[in-house]
Amino acid sequence: MAHLISLDNTAHRQVRVDSRRVEAAGAALTMVPVVLSEFLKLVVQYPIAFTKDKDTGRFACVALFGFHDSENLFADGERWDAIYVPLQVSRQPFFLGKATDKAGEGDHFVVCIDIEHASIGSDGERIFDADGRETAYLEEAKGRLAELLDGEAPTRQFIDTLLHHKLLVPMQLEITFANQESTQVQGLYTIDDARLEQLDGAAVAHLHAQGFLGPAYTMLASLGHVYAMIDRRNKRLARGA
Repeated sequence: MAHLISLDNTAHRQVRVDSRRVEAAGAALTMVPVVLSEFLKLVVQYPIAFTKDKDTGRFACVALFGFHDSENLFADGERWDAIYVPLQVSRQPFFLGKATDKAGEGDHFVVCIDIEHASIGSDGERIFDADGRETAYLEEAKGRLAELLDGEAPTRQFIDTLLHHKLLVPMQLEITFANQESTQVQGLYTIDDARLEQLDGAAVAHLHAQGFLGPAYTMLASLGHVYAMIDRRNKRLARGA
């Protein structure tokens, strides 16, 4: 369980983060939430789909890493075998938390660290220098957190717009691997490409004006990576992994 503490340049001056273990800590992730600004990087290797929260009914965009619970076909020991590591993985062990200022005038975001994260130890990148100044490593991590935060609203608007046009449909994935094992991936949604093609000019113009037409087609194109993931799993099965 994560143990989050507000980052402090005195209390955490000696903290180091092993970037290799940051990636290794994602080895059991089957998927992670992603934001629109990542799509053009994700589409190089990952299928991008939607999931639906069982309790709230809200949809989220996710990058898919495996076909079974706790399966990550992009994790190879402590190395992430991919060109791009999604922000929700690479920003670890840092998080954004909310704090109320002393004047009680409202909440603001603060950078927190999970002090029990597997990447924290005596080796790796320092996050503060000897004088308590932020290192380049921490600045990069904060940039990832900022991109995730800034991406929440446009990603939500993207999903809401697709729902408005009734463009989300359940995915049907029935896969048979080289060892004849079959699996059915459930709980994922994608864009109805047939309905997208049938939208009238006004609806297409609406999607384009909001900058959502490109991401919609990017998501559809990304689904071809399901076949590459099947190949990854078949190779693991052949190795007995």
